Amino acid sequence: MSLRLGDEAPNFKAQTTIGEIDFHDYIKDSWVVFFSHPSDYTPVCTTELGRTAKLKSEFDKRGVKAIALSVDNVNDHLNWIKDINETQQTEVNFPVIADEDHHISELYDMIHPNASVTATVRSVFIIGPDKKIKLTLTYPASTGRNFDEILRVIDSLQLTADYQVATPADWKHGEDVIVVPAIKTEDIPAKFPKGFKEIKPYLRTTPQPNL
Repeated sequence: MSLRLGDEAPNFKAQTTIGEIDFHDYIKDSWVVFFSHPSDYTPVCTTELGRTAKLKSEFDKRGVKAIALSVDNVNDHLNWIKDINETQQTEVNFPVIADEDHHISELYDMIHPNASVTATVRSVFIIGPDKKIKLTLTYPASTGRNFDEILRVIDSLQLTADYQVATPADWKHGEDVIVVPAIKTEDIPAKFPKGFKEIKPYLRTTPQPNL
């Protein structure tokens, strides 16, 4: 099944490195970054889990939980985490799902047969507190993910969920944003009192409103 933006994230129960979880119960009212790994004891995955652990404070201040998945068992995960902690000089502080039967991988379409029949690709799902899928990214097994981009996208998703704005190319937290076309130009001052710039009738920018 192919999951699309706006779809409800399928629920599941799974064994993880912190015990059994119900995925929707784990989400509760948080944002979630759910990402898959081809297998344990692989070099790129080792750096990715280490990077995620180091970003805990960044995820925490955004109200985001991280959770990873690999097709190996919990014991392998726990032993691999020791290597991650040692080599990446961190402490893995989020659960890793054991998906030995590929049930969750198939539920989330993480196995792409033309890439590998058994190994998951590097999928990323950002899921909102409403349990809806807000963003998907897919990387090949040979390419590690850009976690700065994942944080940037979370900032954009959370901002645009609360305000009638969009974020331009390469936008970063603190920069000007675009007023959505649905707002008439004459109505902008009431909604965005920091001011705005009209570049074209369809392209109006304003300072980031939640700062």
